[in-house]
Amino acid sequence: MEKAQLSVERKMVSNKVFADRHVLVTGGSSGIGRAAALAFAGQGAASVTVTGRRREPLEEVAALHPVVVPVVADVATDAGATAVAESIKARSGMIDVIVHNAGVFRRTPLADMELEAVRELLDVNVFGPVLLTGRLSPLLRSPGGNIVVVSSINGRVASAGVSVYSATKAAVDSLVASWAVELAPRGIRVNGVAPGTVLTPILAAGGVPSTDAEEWRADYARTSPAGRIGRVEDVVPWITRLAEPVSSWVTGEVIVVDGGKTLVGL
Repeated sequence: MEKAQLSVERKMVSNKVFADRHVLVTGGSSGIGRAAALAFAGQGAASVTVTGRRREPLEEVAALHPVVVPVVADVATDAGATAVAESIKARSGMIDVIVHNAGVFRRTPLADMELEAVRELLDVNVFGPVLLTGRLSPLLRSPGGNIVVVSSINGRVASAGVSVYSATKAAVDSLVASWAVELAPRGIRVNGVAPGTVLTPILAAGGVPSTDAEEWRADYARTSPAGRIGRVEDVVPWITRLAEPVSSWVTGEVIVVDGGKTLVGL
């Protein structure tokens, strides 16, 4: 009986790797962001702030765990970044982990380029992480802070019709490397995760018709060595793992999680 109890206690301790830590997940109302926020909460985080532009889905996530705190904010704007910073200051005064997950997808074929779509991609996918990281930098635990950026394999593999989206993800990968060097003297690590096609609402939110999205996913599964598209549970453990103390000697890396797709090209 004592051995069984000890086993349970060890398991509980091992699941609380983020005890007393404060986490921020942008784009936390759905998909990878939602699952990541709940994973951090489940591993003992003292608080998990989730951001998004719509209140209702954020409140739905917050209802699933008592430490999840919703903050309605567009983090690609100065007002949004300020709202997030003020919320963190009021609650904990500092942040241990920043997960830059907020992102949008838009098709940008050269023959039918929409300037508004280009600006939105750059604002949300690149300017947002830059603005928010700069705003929260003074609040990051030093040493011991972590930044994890959700990128995409599109940042390293060419694909027609999505050049601007791909360029934003290549920019994100570059930010990871540069920030890792810049923040290293403060004892802050910066890493990224680059998923392949994962079953999330991002394509629908980006205006891709359901029939096109289904065809896209089917083609990915057919040509991927793993034989399927990804699930959020394939990606989230890498996000949390990179922020754990066990990864303390890992910085400036972007981990590809794509079922081997980049081995054979898009």
